[in-house]
Amino acid sequence: MPTNKNKQRGATSVEFAIIGVVFFMVLFAVIEFGRLMFVMETLDEITRRGARLAAVCPVDAASVSFVQNQAMFNGGVVAGLEAEMINVTFWEQDGTEVIPDPADPESAIPLIDYVRVGIDNFQHQMLIPTLNFTIPMPDFNTTIPSESLGVHPDGSSASCS
Repeated sequence: MPTNKNKQRGATSVEFAIIGVVFFMVLFAVIEFGRLMFVMETLDEITRRGARLAAVCPVDAASVSFVQNQAMFNGGVVAGLEAEMINVTFWEQDGTEVIPDPADPESAIPLIDYVRVGIDNFQHQMLIPTLNFTIPMPDFNTTIPSESLGVHPDGSSASCS
């Protein structure tokens, strides 16, 4: 006749399997939530850094490219973020966007009152095992008043690149 001890054989393994799955799912969820908060804070910091740089750099394509690369810490900090996803725009006092002429970008400087850097439509890839999905991030924008826009007090301009 089997004893009670033999009837309980393997029960500990089954209990651990049930509790272990729940424990590890919660553990991975906490880690992923921390990653999500890090990514959101980093995206916000990227727009802040980009706006600060764009306010003091000349209004030309080379400087915009420089701002995009420098703002994202030269890449690699946020997976999936490319320099082209960072939008640098210039605005007048009344909220009208200023689009500089590529042939003479300095002609737009007297019109520019604000610089805005934004990241739109970024998708954060979650890394929880067995749950492969992305989370759409909100749009991040930083707008600050324009400063020198690369023009020195003596009238000369400097490159940021």
